[in-house]
Amino acid sequence: MTHGISRRARVLAAGVGAGVLLPVVAAAAPAAAATPTVSCTSAKAGLAAKLKKDITTALATRKGTVAVGVYDRTTKTTCTLRPSTAFDSASVVKVTVLATLLWDAKKHNRYLTDREATLAKAMITKSDNAATSTLWKQLGLTKIRGFLTAAGMTQTKPGANGYWGLTQITVTDEQKLLKLVTASNTVLSDNARAYIRKLMGQVVSSQRWGTPYGVPSGVSVAVKNGWLQRATHGWRVHSVGAFKGNGHDYMITVLTHGNSTMNYGITTIQGVAKVVHRDLAAS
Repeated sequence: MTHGISRRARVLAAGVGAGVLLPVVAAAAPAAAATPTVSCTSAKAGLAAKLKKDITTALATRKGTVAVGVYDRTTKTTCTLRPSTAFDSASVVKVTVLATLLWDAKKHNRYLTDREATLAKAMITKSDNAATSTLWKQLGLTKIRGFLTAAGMTQTKPGANGYWGLTQITVTDEQKLLKLVTASNTVLSDNARAYIRKLMGQVVSSQRWGTPYGVPSGVSVAVKNGWLQRATHGWRVHSVGAFKGNGHDYMITVLTHGNSTMNYGITTIQGVAKVVHRDLAAS
């Protein structure tokens, strides 16, 4: 008899539990499914709304996870999508490696050696991995972290055990770095900034895809891309670029993963870049 009561109690408890849990689950579902949306602000009337609409439309049919950062100094325009989502850096981290090298040289009041300059050029213009590994090892994590702290890049986590391509990066920090590279500041000397932009402007033609896509004539381009395939999240494909001319001074970061192929990721990035260049040129 006792056994029967306890069994009935268990059945009742299960019933009550299910009844109580269901509404909670139902209520939580819409919040969990909420997709991050593009957010834009601008001092130029109508520009923020146009960029928000056009970037959203460009990404509407694209699969994978995409993070976007846009900043134009001239119109005080900012757009973001998933600004704090972390991605494996792939070769985009090479700009940070070069910036760290120059920041550290400035601290020691010295120029780069010929060897360092050769490695730096190969690292940025051809995305040479061996050159990057050599400089990464030479600098060490202490100096790299020191630069990240000085640059305020608090969301960037250097890859461990020499795996610089697995450094965790975000749109927020990549945009901070591009701002440092494109305007006077206390972290990087004017010479260092010019040097970084020069090398990013000399990237080999086969690696000039991504954020420069659709750039208007008369606008200078500084770019660095990254691509890496792993077992999880498929292809990571990233592009960071700084652009100046025709009355604008702007930068674009697009980070992606979950791409089926490298070309799929490139197409996603270029869809965003095209509308950003077009909307800013028209403003």
